[in-house]
Amino acid sequence: MAREIVKPLWTLFSAIFLIYLVNGAAQPQVPCYFIFGDSLSDNGNNNPLITSAKANFPPYGIDFPRGPTGRFSNGRNLVDVVAGLLGSDNYIPPFATARGMEILKGVNYASGSAGIRNETGRQKGQIISMDMQLQNHQSIVKQIASLRGNNDLSAEEYLGKCIYTVGMGTNDYILNYFVSLSSTSRQYTPDQYATVLIEQYSQQLRTLYNFGARKIALFGLGPLGSIPYEVAACGTKGSSCVSYINNAVQIFNWRLKSLVQELNSNLRNAKFIYIDYYGIGSSYALSQGSLISNVSCCEVIEGACIPFQIPCRNRTQYIFWDGVHPTEATNHIWGKTVPFNRHSPLALRRGLFVYGQTNGNIKARKQID
Repeated sequence: MAREIVKPLWTLFSAIFLIYLVNGAAQPQVPCYFIFGDSLSDNGNNNPLITSAKANFPPYGIDFPRGPTGRFSNGRNLVDVVAGLLGSDNYIPPFATARGMEILKGVNYASGSAGIRNETGRQKGQIISMDMQLQNHQSIVKQIASLRGNNDLSAEEYLGKCIYTVGMGTNDYILNYFVSLSSTSRQYTPDQYATVLIEQYSQQLRTLYNFGARKIALFGLGPLGSIPYEVAACGTKGSSCVSYINNAVQIFNWRLKSLVQELNSNLRNAKFIYIDYYGIGSSYALSQGSLISNVSCCEVIEGACIPFQIPCRNRTQYIFWDGVHPTEATNHIWGKTVPFNRHSPLALRRGLFVYGQTNGNIKARKQID
């Protein structure tokens, strides 16, 4: 897999947010930032739920100023880094605790173990699926309209200036399709499953657009077959298992890129972009050969850190914190690979922009054809 990766465009979020950055100004560059996703972005929404998909205990948060908060990392997650790059002086609040005027700066709806499909992750207990996250956002949109004098047009104009990031699909594979004895994998081939997911995802993204979102960045899926959780699950099947998972993921990614193009063509003033998380993650692992990528920093059970265990001390040398999620050091590098500059591509102004396209994507296309 690594040999197939071509060096991607280096700035993860300059392609998305550059039009709002002026000479490195520190003040907020967008009025609000809304986040939809799973445990890669969750910052506390699962804390009050009856679920095993929680991260509000040590060693999670060991390097975060507030300690454990519900972030599935030793410190900041990727959307925390993005918020900082956008000039926010505070973390975007989780929907679970967001109140009053602070919602005008954005809300994080992400939920650990959540997926595009409503049944995904249910074996963990209560989760907030993408459909439910959209319902939560609808309630926030109504509150924003109220705060702006019950003026729907004013609220719509305001929301149209905001940034939205959406990262969904990971759990639809690792907690659904690739679960042992999964009925989903018996029902669909990888190609069919990717099509089913994208069809549902398309409707969800159109709903988000109808709620006023216009500048939306969509994360593709990373090389899930290569994360410690799946490598361990593959066991004696080894590289053939890893390749099978990664090939299935790439089919989804190619479908998602096509969806981005379709949405930009058919939705008025829509500016969707695709972030090639697969290419970014694979290229980073390749370029940082001295880093530990095959095991996690903390001791794990079923991919999650064992509560109150002492993690590794050299956390900057690990790509993965637990069996699934990156360390803060990895999130920091992926979010700030190169300083923003005004000569980078103006992705949201131009519309469709594929960040970090790789040979791996081209291979996936050939498989689909």
